[in-house]
Amino acid sequence: MNAITAAKSRLLNVLGGLILTAICQAFPAFASAVMMLKLARDHQITGDPGRAAIFVPLASLLYALIAGIFGPKFLCFFKTYESAFFDATLSFTDKIATWRERPSTSVELVTTVMMLSLLAVAVVSVG
Repeated sequence: MNAITAAKSRLLNVLGGLILTAICQAFPAFASAVMMLKLARDHQITGDPGRAAIFVPLASLLYALIAGIFGPKFLCFFKTYESAFFDATLSFTDKIATWRERPSTSVELVTTVMMLSLLAVAVVSVG
């Protein structure tokens, strides 16, 4: 049975791509950076508890915006740019499924989980 779906607007597709880029790729990287700064006892971002909570989402959204604009043009600089996130023919869940099927994604996810786990233990141990 063929399902008929309404065409997505360009704005909705771009917004979905930016959100997926921010959540799946940028957020773990910036969260790791904040944990490393906390571990190094740098107080510029980690001094106030709310500062890191603002920095990570804003930096993730800014990265997603920059990657969404310049990623297709400069693939040599944006090696993690995922074109499936901006594919208008795919649904939101299909975009994530397509991204997860790539072999490099599993390596990226395992690396991120291990790094965040080690950093969390180190930050809690040091104080």
